[in-house]
Formats: sequence, C-alpha cells, structure tokens
Amino acid sequence: MFLSVRELELRKIGFDQNFESGQIEFAGEDLEQGSPLHATGSAELLPESGGQLRVWGRYTVEMVAQCDRCLARVRFPLDAEFDLYYRPASDVPEEEEVKIDAGEAEIGFYEDGLELEDILREQVLLALPMQRVCHETCKGICPGCGKNRNETACDCKPEVDDRWGALRNLEL
Repeated sequence: MFLSVRELELRKIGFDQNFESGQIEFAGEDLEQGSPLHATGSAELLPESGGQLRVWGRYTVEMVAQCDRCLARVRFPLDAEFDLYYRPASDVPEEEEVKIDAGEAEIGFYEDGLELEDILREQVLLALPMQRVCHETCKGICPGCGKNRNETACDCKPEVDDRWGALRNLEL
C-alpha cells in the first residue's frame, strides 16, 4: 500500500491491512511469516511542519526462524505499536557530516510517499530479538557429533585447548 503525499495533503489515510506470507519479503534473513501480518493505523501530513509525515499504528504477526543455538524452528509472536515521523528527502543536508540531536536520529525520509510494506518490514525486524533462541536454557548443538543436546545427550568429550596451561603454574 503506497501512502502518497499528494493524497495526504488532502486527508488523513487510515489502513487496516492483512499481508499474507510472501507479500512482504524479509530478504537476507532466515525468517518466514508463520501467520498473516495484520496492520492497522493511520498516516497524516502534519500541519505547518514543512512536509513532515506521521505514520502510527499496530501490527500483529508470528514470525518463524531458526534457533541460533540448536537450529530448531522457533515461533516469535509479535504484537507491537509504532509511531514514526518522516521528512521530505529534500531536507537532507548536502554536507558530509552534520550534527543531529537524539530526536532527529529517529526520523526517516521520503520522496513521493511511503510504502507501508517497507515500514512494516523494518518494524518487524527491529522487534525480533538479536539472539533468536528457542528457550533461555537451550543447550545447542554438540560441536563434536552435531547432535541437538536438548533432545539427546552425547558421549563427546569437550576438546581442551591447553596452550595456556603453563600459565596456571605461575605464581603471582
């Protein structure tokens, strides 16, 4: 759904959209949509702001990814709100380095409008945990035999790198 600046100049745009799996591409990520992404909200051109847009709303989706420790498929239910501000791309300074304050660091830029799918992709990726694990006590995969240590125990002995072993005998 394209949020056109020309249309926003006339009125506020509301949205209540469902995006089936595959409609929003999470390229480069080991992610899948486990349920339709449902987003509701509004977009408006803020009066007397020099073209600043505000897009706010809520989305719900269940994402599926591999556990970073054991490689099992894990479901991550997301239910979050967003409140975003955008300025015209013409406001971007021409200089290489410009000092900005904390509030400006959270403002995006647009040309003719915004794609709702792009906004939602960014919000979903930001909401997911950095380390995606099935549970906090996940034991992961054995580096020796490759078995999932959550499912079965293995008889592998951990390799000990004893290159620094001589330092244990030093007196301080």
